[in-house]
Amino acid sequence: MFIPKHTRGNKRREIIMSIQLLKKLPTPTEIKADYPVTQKVAQIKAERDEMIRKVFTGESDKFLVIIGPCSADNEEAVCEYINRLSRVQEEVADKLILIPRIYTNKTENKPGRGYKGILHQPDPEKKPDLLHGLIAIRKMHMRAIEESGLTAADEMLYPETWRYLDGYSFLCCYWSSLCGESAASYGSKRYGCSSGV
Repeated sequence: MFIPKHTRGNKRREIIMSIQLLKKLPTPTEIKADYPVTQKVAQIKAERDEMIRKVFTGESDKFLVIIGPCSADNEEAVCEYINRLSRVQEEVADKLILIPRIYTNKTENKPGRGYKGILHQPDPEKKPDLLHGLIAIRKMHMRAIEESGLTAADEMLYPETWRYLDGYSFLCCYWSSLCGESAASYGSKRYGCSSGV
């Protein structure tokens, strides 16, 4: 039981809150160790990073194109789409760098109502499960890279989940998009661009 004490003038009041731990999430390090990135995926990411860096520095005159659906919640459908997109990338490689959107947060619904996306509910027919949502996102991104050779952009509506997916382990997201929907979330307002956008 947690009892914060507040003082207002000379009067002290106690607020008693009951906290129940439903499930403890593994640490980001544990998740990354359980679902490691393959050498092939790491190599693809390194090569794509360099291509994209050259666009931003002006060394390349190619255009970056972020393309794809706004909600990615079905691994099979996402990978089928991205594999098709990889064939298009081969045709336009001299002019464009295609970056598929694999946006894993469905944000159109009001809080507390409707399907919230793969992060919270990896199986839309079952109860929310944040742990399996984090795992599903990680596995989907890595599979997409492995099969297509394309790395992706994701939307970080909840910046605190970035630690489970970032860095040298989660090698697909170049930035987390801060669109109107994510800017409306408390987490994005609080953290802004501090999560390596």
